[in-house]
Amino acid sequence: MSKKQVLLLIAIILFFDQASKIYIKTHFELGQELIVFDWFKIFFIENEGMAWGAKLSDISSYITDSNAKLFLSIFRLFAVCGIGYWLFQSIQKQASKVLIISITLVFSGALGNIIDSVFYGLFFDSSSGKIASFFPSNGYSGLFYGNVVDMLYFPMFKGALPQWIPFVGGQYFSFFDPVFNIADVAISTGIGFLLFFNKKVFSKE
Repeated sequence: MSKKQVLLLIAIILFFDQASKIYIKTHFELGQELIVFDWFKIFFIENEGMAWGAKLSDISSYITDSNAKLFLSIFRLFAVCGIGYWLFQSIQKQASKVLIISITLVFSGALGNIIDSVFYGLFFDSSSGKIASFFPSNGYSGLFYGNVVDMLYFPMFKGALPQWIPFVGGQYFSFFDPVFNIADVAISTGIGFLLFFNKKVFSKE
């Protein structure tokens, strides 16, 4: 897979990821939802922390939300640089197409979410109770303190599990709860490829 093809794939993923996030920020209030189907909603939330909304400040009371946010944004920058180096080396060594596509997906998704966490605090004002403005005079936070925009929500099932299921029968169950974005889809798909095709991707050769 050539560098031009890799750059094109990165550009396509970033375009759709950022276009969807900018549209949501400039057309939805925080917490607003649009029902597309019973099993699919556009639901605007902002993620201040890591995957699944976890925060470093939840781990220790000595870590403030502000310091945790700064550390996470800087860590993401170093991580995407490492992934980018891995991708460059894989192209140079003419690694398998599956490996290059997988790393490209992970890199593109990570870069898409980094744009949010690094710059969105400057690019937008608050979405709480109103629709945000793009490039306001004052953003909702500073550089490195932005929140990641999520909007894809698939509540496919909510209700009690059948009584015949051992141990959990009759208990309330919901699937799928997480709200995510296109960048998350790219990362998950890339990691999925690496796991599913691991023997081919990480062959001894």
